[in-house]
Amino acid sequence: MFQSSFLFRILRLLLPICIISSIYLYLYPLFHLCGFPGVSSSNDNDNILQKIGQIASQNSRSTDRAPFRLLVFGDPQLEGDTSLPEPNSPWFPSLANAWEGVKRGHGHNNSTNVTVPTVKDTIFQLLRTDLPRLLKYSRKSLDLLGNDYYLAHIYRTLHWWSDPTHVTVLGDLLGSQWIDDDEFQRRSNRYWKRVFKDGSRVPDEVMNTPTREILGAASAWAKRIINIAGNHDIGYAGDITEERVSRFERFFGKVNWEVSFELHNGTNTTNPPPLIRLIVLNTMNLDTPALSPRLQTDTYSFINDAIIGSPPVESNTTLTLLLTHIPLHKQSGVCVDAPYFNFYGEEQGNGIKEQNHLSDYASKSLLEGVFGLSANPDSAAGGKGRRGIIFTGHDHEGCDVFHHLRSPSAIPQSGEDDSPVWHATRWRDRQRYRTEHSILAEDDRPGVREVTLRAMMGEFGGNAALVSAWFDNTTGIWKTELNKCALGVQHIWWVVHILDLIGVLVLISAIFVYSWERFIGAHTIKRMKSRKKKVKTKKQGSKKTE
Repeated sequence: MFQSSFLFRILRLLLPICIISSIYLYLYPLFHLCGFPGVSSSNDNDNILQKIGQIASQNSRSTDRAPFRLLVFGDPQLEGDTSLPEPNSPWFPSLANAWEGVKRGHGHNNSTNVTVPTVKDTIFQLLRTDLPRLLKYSRKSLDLLGNDYYLAHIYRTLHWWSDPTHVTVLGDLLGSQWIDDDEFQRRSNRYWKRVFKDGSRVPDEVMNTPTREILGAASAWAKRIINIAGNHDIGYAGDITEERVSRFERFFGKVNWEVSFELHNGTNTTNPPPLIRLIVLNTMNLDTPALSPRLQTDTYSFINDAIIGSPPVESNTTLTLLLTHIPLHKQSGVCVDAPYFNFYGEEQGNGIKEQNHLSDYASKSLLEGVFGLSANPDSAAGGKGRRGIIFTGHDHEGCDVFHHLRSPSAIPQSGEDDSPVWHATRWRDRQRYRTEHSILAEDDRPGVREVTLRAMMGEFGGNAALVSAWFDNTTGIWKTELNKCALGVQHIWWVVHILDLIGVLVLISAIFVYSWERFIGAHTIKRMKSRKKKVKTKKQGSKKTE
């Protein structure tokens, strides 16, 4: 007989594993020392004691807390029906064909010379084709469901743990720009009702015209998701259509817009008050050729308006945050993805079919236009431009660089342009690069940091960035720091929940078997007592007879 003691022994082994793994999964930011950098942070975010201090003040009202805390995700890429094997086919086509053949054979469709599939053929097709396809379909459906909840777990856990003031997703919200409207709506509903549940779309009145708000005055921003358009959402320049942009904006918000936040915390003495300027830019059609000239003109016009509306470059009281999808141009070898362009044929307008980076010209326009950087030391603010930082997606591997000016060579070769060029250096290597090339620190020369965030998809580890920004009254400038946080591959989420499910089933089974054994044992004892009583009564009757 199967004993409950065996199940309880298994449970004693399994229960600690389930508890420890579940604690890790639901408190992983604590184990990874994830938190928004504090106001007292230095550039050395690898300092363990500093990170522990950040965690200690994470959910408090500590003065070390930055007033602007941006939680950043990149490239969730929700897949859907198009990734399922034959999603519109019946579950068992062979049975449907057999039944149709039977009906035709009996004259329901007035057909002649109809071959009715034999039972043997039907079973063969069922085992050879239908069941394998059904298993693949079920496995992929379960994978899509699990992926949604894996991404939802990352957002929910980090949002609860870190308490951000703002949240953004850097494009490729969905997995394909080629899906039809019904499938687009289904994936969009999953995005809002499952992955970013309790999140909300930024209201149209905020996006329609540049607005200015008081930082921290509207707590609703903590739940609003600032969505960036990616190539899998609306396409590249060569296949962006007004219909694709329109449906994206209907579900996720405008592709080009900006909002500013004034800092009023009672300690600032600047006039006007410090300002954070957040710019959402569609770089998908920034390069040419583009399928829709009107949409491209809209992007150019938005950039021009953003430049015109920018504060003077001499002002250090404004911090510009540029949120977009395609990374800026970088020379080969700096990031995993090198510059790459692919184009459609002439019959499709020669438009851009695929690109890894923006062109060097488009990147230069953003650096010198939006950020006001200049190679001319006699220009305003010495060419150092406006303080800011850029966040991009697209490159799933991620990259963190500092864009700066570099002279090609002291003595240019024949035919070589000796004008300064934009160059990208890995952020972690910037100190060594400054030493080797005798260049100035980034605070003293034209340059801006660009963070290309590693994807939050399971195969890339479920990544996020926690960005803090605060105004330093001592120096009179904005400062930004960030920490990165990763859960790990999606298999961790699956294994923990499978272990928990097994643990619950073993516990229920052990309780059931234990109760059954107690019931059987009590029933057996009762029968034995009844039998003994009958035997005793029989013996007593025999004695009286004698």
